[in-house]
Amino acid sequence: MDEPQKIPQCMSTQHPDNVHVPFFAETSELGGEDEVREAYYVYSHLACTEQMWDCEGKEVDNFVVKKLLTTYPSFFTDHKLGGDIFLTLRVPNPQVERAEAKILLETLESIPRSFDIARLFYREDVAPIFEVILPMTASHTAIDNIYQYYSDFVIGKQYKRLGGRDTTIADWIGTFSPRHINVIPLFEDRESMEQAHVTVGRYLQDKHLEYQRVFLARSDPAMNYGIVSAVLLNKIALANLGALGEATGIPLYPIIGVGSAPFRGNLRPDTVDRVSAEYPSAHTFTIQSAFKYDYPLDVVREAVRKLETREVSEAPVFDQDRCREIIDKYVRAYIRDLMPLSDIINRVATHVPSRRKRKLHIGLFGYSRSTGGMTLPRAITFTAALYSIGVPPELLGLSALDADDLSFVRSLYVNFDRDLADAARYMNPGSPYLGEEVRNAADRVIGCTPDGEHREITDGILSSLKENRAKDIQPDILRAACIRKFLG
Repeated sequence: MDEPQKIPQCMSTQHPDNVHVPFFAETSELGGEDEVREAYYVYSHLACTEQMWDCEGKEVDNFVVKKLLTTYPSFFTDHKLGGDIFLTLRVPNPQVERAEAKILLETLESIPRSFDIARLFYREDVAPIFEVILPMTASHTAIDNIYQYYSDFVIGKQYKRLGGRDTTIADWIGTFSPRHINVIPLFEDRESMEQAHVTVGRYLQDKHLEYQRVFLARSDPAMNYGIVSAVLLNKIALANLGALGEATGIPLYPIIGVGSAPFRGNLRPDTVDRVSAEYPSAHTFTIQSAFKYDYPLDVVREAVRKLETREVSEAPVFDQDRCREIIDKYVRAYIRDLMPLSDIINRVATHVPSRRKRKLHIGLFGYSRSTGGMTLPRAITFTAALYSIGVPPELLGLSALDADDLSFVRSLYVNFDRDLADAARYMNPGSPYLGEEVRNAADRVIGCTPDGEHREITDGILSSLKENRAKDIQPDILRAACIRKFLG
């Protein structure tokens, strides 16, 4: 398989953090044919070169390549799928999502069929899909299992003979291509992110790969460990991956999964330069639904252009042990601040509107944990719920940081003050769920005047919750989200 001419620097995803519904959607919840249209829109209108196609938690459309090529033939004639623009599948992790384990096999089986469709369309051999993303990666064998299964069983079966005769499966129904696929590990929890370079290094040992992409989560680490921990963990992983690339000579292309809320990455069309400076060695940034649909088209297009053409540089060198010390103490405070809020988060979450027809994969808080066994919604809904009651999650855990800690954090987390200021303006000082310690820490670390309109709306949500006026809650959640330009 030939290396693509360009490793995309901007990846559109299907994360449902948008307030506004895109014009091409049939309903407020995108699904089915809406997502096919979305992929075309991303390529054609936004000039984004990569679309992630989520095969988790929904009925999988294994015919997306056929639908794209046959519905929009003129565009895809001029823009080769798999050469100029890319479709990357996110598959279930069979070691974690047992109920969806066999969807992985169905998805892998669809790759050669998509190749056949593209060969007919382009009249040449071109692989429209040759990379898959494995979420919640925890070991090198988890990555290798997919790589080897595809090579040995999806491609390898074409050499099997039928009934002891000379006829092979390839003779019978045609050859299978591409011969190999690239597997992109997605690291989402603290242990896996700190060991990402070890895991990737072990995976690369017995292979002759021209390059390797590595995906680092930003939302789930924030939800599980707080915003400061999430940023520091990404910095640690990026630094170690940079060193691995130097040691092996194999180019590594890190991907950062950022959303529009400060808590989830603070990547908006107007913060591209800031976020690029925060993670200078990240090659690819995700643009999620709020980035795409809650801003004017021309603004989004220009932001995508800047992402696609940005210069990538080396990761900074810093004291990783000091980072881990801060993470340890900060996480304890974050969990302490979060635990009293779990009930209200789950209550408000039922009123946060859905934007995709799917159930997303389970996160760390879906399991019983030593932190009190909290079960909380997924990161977008979690973030939306807290903003809706005037408690930006970015403020939790700050009380743990003393002056020395803050000085170190600010030296490494370059947008610390601006990210917290972006979040703190949506704090409601009168919220009964804003603990005194959290309020005092926010005042000490970053002073900010709350947005009056957002505060007024969250006052209404708090009143509706107190008086059990359920019908009024969702409209106000959306009104507040319109001001922020992200749902959660």
